[in-house]
Amino acid sequence: MSKFKAVTVLSGESSVSGTVTFKQLSPGGPVTVYGKLRGLTPHAKHGFHVHQSGDLSGGCISAGPHYNPFGKTHGAPSAANRHVGDLGNVDADERGEADFVLTDSLLSLNGPTSIVGRSVVVHAGTDDLGLGGNEESLKTGNAGARAACGVIGLS
Repeated sequence: MSKFKAVTVLSGESSVSGTVTFKQLSPGGPVTVYGKLRGLTPHAKHGFHVHQSGDLSGGCISAGPHYNPFGKTHGAPSAANRHVGDLGNVDADERGEADFVLTDSLLSLNGPTSIVGRSVVVHAGTDDLGLGGNEESLKTGNAGARAACGVIGLS
């Protein structure tokens, strides 16, 4: 059985930092995402997405929009209509830390829609999962500023 693994180390202009690991046991199989983040707003949800570009030369803003190879609108990770990069929210505890594990069937670490070389962005605000009732909600989930980011690299 093939096994694919990728990692990103997140940092930014804010105090948010952390590491996210992606594992895929076989081509076309689901990807499990493990993360540990710190410096988040305590007791808050923070938007968590894969963005189009791995170019962080201009900071997190140069990561571009959410990774969306199929031209869909923004949505929840469980929605039929969503960007590949839409991973919802991470929940910060009372210390502003988030330890999480999620599994996603649209992400891939191989093939034409691989996320390797793209970036992960953690947002300052909560992702409304495309239910905010405005145009920005259907693009970004109104998740707010980019608190931290990192390029996804093979491990």
